Amino acid sequence: MACKTYIVEHLDDELGPWSELEYLTIAKESHQAGAKFCLSSVPSTLVLPAALKHVPGFTADERSVETLYAEDRTRVCLLDPSAKKELSPEDGDTFDVFLFGGILGDDPPRDRTSELRKKGFEGRRLGPKQMTTDTAVRVARLVVQEKIPLDNIPYVDYPELRINKNESTVMPFRYVKGENGESIMPEGMLDLIKKDSEKDFGDLF
Repeated sequence: MACKTYIVEHLDDELGPWSELEYLTIAKESHQAGAKFCLSSVPSTLVLPAALKHVPGFTADERSVETLYAEDRTRVCLLDPSAKKELSPEDGDTFDVFLFGGILGDDPPRDRTSELRKKGFEGRRLGPKQMTTDTAVRVARLVVQEKIPLDNIPYVDYPELRINKNESTVMPFRYVKGENGESIMPEGMLDLIKKDSEKDFGDLF
């Protein structure tokens, strides 16, 4: 079986701390699973964090995904919330490149995946609920590499995160449930969410 490649088309001029943690997680998990992780459409002005560049199997490319796979688009599966078919374990035999719009974590979702849809990539969906980018790649990997059907993956929907003893915040996304029963999130994400909430709170004064 061909080595799987997970591509996130990076559609921003910068890389925020949230995306940085997500990309680092995707890179490490892909490497552990014997797969590659590529960021495409990376602006030449964007400086990627050293920690990300040092993960084996990670590449960043200034070219867009349609240029990278101009010769053979049939190998590429676009993870598309509007697709008619759900991703299935059999898709792991059909495709070896899985493409994500890099904006799955938007709330409310902006349909920027439509830009990639118009390029003629075949689409599959990951169920009805919005996921963060690292969760979407994790779910796709479980389905196509570990052959677990979408419906058999344990999920946590809209988890409530405790910020401090008086405050909590609900994350408007679906996550994969870890062995400890908690949502799987990138290392450092909880601290970042707490910091963000403090910042918002501070803005009120």
